[in-house]
Amino acid sequence: MDFGRLVTAMVTPFDSDLQVDYAKTEELVDRLIRHQHTDSIVVCGTTGESPTLTDEEKVKLFEIAVKAAGGRCKIIAGTGSNNTAHSIELTQLAQKAGVDGVLLVAPYYNRPNQEGLYQHFKTIAESTDLPVMLYNIPKRTGVTLSTDLIVRLSNIDNIVATKESTGDLEQIAQIAAQTSDSFKVYSGDDSLTLPVLSVGGYGIVSVASHIIGKEIKQMVEHFVSGKVQEAASLNAQLLNIFTGLFICPNPVPVKYALELQGFQAGGVRLPLVWPNETEQAAIRKLFSK
Repeated sequence: MDFGRLVTAMVTPFDSDLQVDYAKTEELVDRLIRHQHTDSIVVCGTTGESPTLTDEEKVKLFEIAVKAAGGRCKIIAGTGSNNTAHSIELTQLAQKAGVDGVLLVAPYYNRPNQEGLYQHFKTIAESTDLPVMLYNIPKRTGVTLSTDLIVRLSNIDNIVATKESTGDLEQIAQIAAQTSDSFKVYSGDDSLTLPVLSVGGYGIVSVASHIIGKEIKQMVEHFVSGKVQEAASLNAQLLNIFTGLFICPNPVPVKYALELQGFQAGGVRLPLVWPNETEQAAIRKLFSK
């Protein structure tokens, strides 16, 4: 399974009562495919406010996204949690909904050791036929998937990729070097896309691609085709947006940026809050000509 070079971690649109807006979700999936050239979409990841979505909302979002994509891009369901049994249940529901793969975040808060992490991911992977992308983000979970662990997990047939949000380029390089060519390493940070590609990474799981997906895709394609200077130049142009969209907790800035672009994705559920006036001004400045 190849999820492509550009994967968008999609926000979840809400209505004025902060209920999931399924019609807007269909519109957003179409927009990301047609206008932002995304190859795959992660539904109900952290950017989709997964901690505040019910299982029923998640399953319906999976179904809606699959329908809206209509085979034009891959749909990856965020089914990871810190409860292995619950992750298996949600993964199996996602498979029934017709998704193309699952994203499994490292278990958070209970902080298992490396063997516990291995057994967690192995057990979930064995419960499904779907391809699995690991998600390594210690700043949110409190645990790090070590290089050795990821290499070990990559030997499980349907664990096909990892999203690396460690910011540790040396570790990312080691993972790319020690896994097979069929195992794909994705940057989990927009601002590190180009450096990750340079050490053997394959692509990006992006937030900024809601707004500048075409440009990110072009940057990646430049690098892959050997136009390194052109890729670096484009990266320099996009860098302020990459970093500025994290001025306050994700996905708050990108939801506001979508509103600036004329797409109403709604507000955010507590404990997240809408950007204050200073943050709004900073986000507007990112897109002012």
